[in-house]
Amino acid sequence: MNIIHICADPQPMEEAASKQIAASFFASIVSRNENARISNIDLTQEPPSLYSTEEFRNFWYPVLIDGYVPTKEEEAAAAYANNQAGMLLEADVLVLTMPMWNYSMPAMMKSWIDHVLSPGLLYDITDNGGKQSKHKLKKLVLLVSSHEVFSEADPRDGLTPAIETAFEDIGLDNVSVIWADGQNPKQHVDFEARKLMATEAAEELAEEICDDFN
Repeated sequence: MNIIHICADPQPMEEAASKQIAASFFASIVSRNENARISNIDLTQEPPSLYSTEEFRNFWYPVLIDGYVPTKEEEAAAAYANNQAGMLLEADVLVLTMPMWNYSMPAMMKSWIDHVLSPGLLYDITDNGGKQSKHKLKKLVLLVSSHEVFSEADPRDGLTPAIETAFEDIGLDNVSVIWADGQNPKQHVDFEARKLMATEAAEELAEEICDDFN
């Protein structure tokens, strides 16, 4: 089992609920599958640039304009996306770890998604304009923390629907969300209990994933 872990939480481990949940999740994975390959990418240490015009032209103009050949500058602008997507093509499971910021995902995670979800990388555009998957990803896991408490299908949640829809669009619709909400100790006295519940849920999910891939 090959797992790619993308983390977009800049806080140190002792302050980052999402990182703590991720640590328990991966400890559970390793304890049950010693052959699991886990690649960790910390976006705060390797921040992606914003998606540029040159990168857009490299990936989209050959789709939109018959016979278009990207320039050297446009090809160079696509280097990061090519590298990240190359790792994803070999993965079975993708894990995204992050806090919720302003009711959405951190900008660094949005930028990473923009890079890898370009045509020709994880999917191709068919002649009729549809999308044909090239990846072998079978599972997407979101490990999220937030100060606020959210209900299911909460209209304030601009994080999970955006990510789920983006990856469903390329054929990955098996998604699990583990959420430690209510992590503001001044607002929620049960924040530790909420984090513990999320941690236990992450460990249970890890066990299920290991069973699925055995």
